[in-house]
Amino acid sequence: MKQNESSLTSLVSAFGRAYHSKYDTPKIFDDFIADNLISEEEFSAISANMINGIQFFNKDIGQRFKDNPEEILKWITQVQLSPTPLARSAYCEKVLLHEVKLGAKQYVILGAGLDTFAFRYPELKNSLKIFEIDHPSTQEFKKKKLENAKLTIPNNLHFVSMDFTTEFSHQDLADEGFDTKKTFFSLLGVSYYLTKEENKAMINQLFAKVPTGSSIVFDYADEKLFEEKGMSNRVENMVKLASASGEPMKSSFTYNEIENILEKAGLLIYEHLSPTKINELLFTNRTDYLSAFETIHFIHAVKK
Repeated sequence: MKQNESSLTSLVSAFGRAYHSKYDTPKIFDDFIADNLISEEEFSAISANMINGIQFFNKDIGQRFKDNPEEILKWITQVQLSPTPLARSAYCEKVLLHEVKLGAKQYVILGAGLDTFAFRYPELKNSLKIFEIDHPSTQEFKKKKLENAKLTIPNNLHFVSMDFTTEFSHQDLADEGFDTKKTFFSLLGVSYYLTKEENKAMINQLFAKVPTGSSIVFDYADEKLFEEKGMSNRVENMVKLASASGEPMKSSFTYNEIENILEKAGLLIYEHLSPTKINELLFTNRTDYLSAFETIHFIHAVKK
């Protein structure tokens, strides 16, 4: 991932969270800080790009709402852009807060982008160390965003520059104050872009030096990823867009394959959420376009 690409990916993800916080109800995941990290110009530019891309996503919707760009933006954001990022963040943070009650002392966010957890939970500043891992360029981009928003970096937030997809360095984490206490990892929106072997190697590396009871939440695509079209072709569109952006999706898994990888790394699956279950938990009783993405599953796994 090149410098501008990693920054753009994190910006579009923050846009989806900010849009949801500002306009959608009820909230699946309320990132009320995200809007502070996006300038009005950026919000407008991303909105315009989405609206102008409606012919790719759905020509019928483009025609039906040709005089209503706001409805086109709502449709693209709620159908294509936001469902998975909102749902996985909501699930992950719910699990994390429970793990903190059970004694987790460290939170490692892999591919953090413009994550705002540390700023939304100031009450954890004395009890939870937070380590954001990402590309150096993305982290510099974020620090500038925080400065522009006049947000002070809390003492419990540590930035660790690393390409964790090629090699995870416990030493780089240790240099920032990470130790062998009970740890919670989040790996969201990453597994699809790695090969099966890379996913396996990374899980092994993550858990090599953390104690029993440490855990992870991650999302993965099931074996139907490359054949399922999804509602309004959104799964197919997701795969096409990833490929066109130069970062193709590389892996999908059966549940048994995931279970096997985790078992070999000394982990047990504590909870597995299928697309149907995600829909039931997070998307019921809505009157808008939001619904759980087909083919995307969530896992919470714990070290034995």
